[in-house]
Amino acid sequence: MEIYFSVGEASGDEHAAALIREIKKRNPTCRCVGYGGDDMQAAGCEVFFPLTTMAVMGIMQVLPLLRKFWGLGQAAKKYFREHRPDAVVLVDFPGFNWWIARYAKQAGIPVYYYMPPQLWAWGGWRVKRMHKYVDHVLSGLNFETEWYKENGVNAQFVGHPFFEEVAQHPVNSKQIKELRQNQKKVIALLPGSRTMEVTMNWPAMLAVAQRINHQHPECAFLVACYKPHHREYCVEELAKYNPDLPIEFHTGKTSEIIAAADCALMVSGSVSLELMARGTPAVVLYKGGFVMGTLAKYLVKCKYMTLPNLIAGREVMPEFPFMDGEKERVIKMANILNGWLKNPQELASVRQELKVLSEGIAASKASETTAEYLLETLGYQTSVQQAA
Repeated sequence: MEIYFSVGEASGDEHAAALIREIKKRNPTCRCVGYGGDDMQAAGCEVFFPLTTMAVMGIMQVLPLLRKFWGLGQAAKKYFREHRPDAVVLVDFPGFNWWIARYAKQAGIPVYYYMPPQLWAWGGWRVKRMHKYVDHVLSGLNFETEWYKENGVNAQFVGHPFFEEVAQHPVNSKQIKELRQNQKKVIALLPGSRTMEVTMNWPAMLAVAQRINHQHPECAFLVACYKPHHREYCVEELAKYNPDLPIEFHTGKTSEIIAAADCALMVSGSVSLELMARGTPAVVLYKGGFVMGTLAKYLVKCKYMTLPNLIAGREVMPEFPFMDGEKERVIKMANILNGWLKNPQELASVRQELKVLSEGIAASKASETTAEYLLETLGYQTSVQQAA
């Protein structure tokens, strides 16, 4: 058996890696190949190209990469024709993965979309592509599953892998203690996993940090950088902006920083689920370019952009998407965070609200459920015990 994966996001790389491990527990001889990242490779997948290095947002960022994307699509098309894997599994990254789905269907290969794009929030007309190119949608959110079903798509609720990843990777208590270093108050700064996100949003985060520092000079800021070059950029910008701000930079310690923080300022992304799971209150920002921001005004149909808010149906994490008016939003974000730091009871109330919300949906074994569904629908009956 051979399964082809196409994964273009950092979070998707982790989700796919967990799924690959569960597949191999049940079918040790299954060969996993395709596009992805380091986590998938470590899980036993033969990665033909590190697609996660090309995670970009917005048409201006995509245009210079179109030729490369086209070449990767053609390589996948050729592979499907010559090797005919038993299934193709896509994880998010819709702009490119629609083409992978198209080529797989042309070759008569069943297509599974694990953690599908948020069509219910924007671009709802693309559900037609799901009908045409995707055989099974495997969703991590109940309301998303229902939306797909209402639109005639074969969708299954499997749970969200983020919650199992949080449960399976307990934080390092020693590191948490070291991160706090007897600091009275700590704010986590999460500038995103894509380079464009970091460069667009970090200046605004610095401005918020400076305002908080004026009112709470005892507060320390811990930055969770996804990649070393993100850290280098953030350090350089801090040196230009105000090197005296009490900011520390780390890579590979996102979970520990989230657990150590009293609250957080984060760029919108799936990491919001971990903040919810760990009960860390957060303010969410997302600064986009002019073209992307203008399109969003017309295309985005959803009231919220942050998953905990969508799940709750209310704003448990204050959101600040913008393409201009940065100074005004910086003031508002700083005021919320300052208010939480001044009022421990309010902060505790938000923390409790997040924990209750998380408990309602966190009982997830998404990777196990998805692996079993995938293998069963492909006609492979097994169990972990049989595979051991």
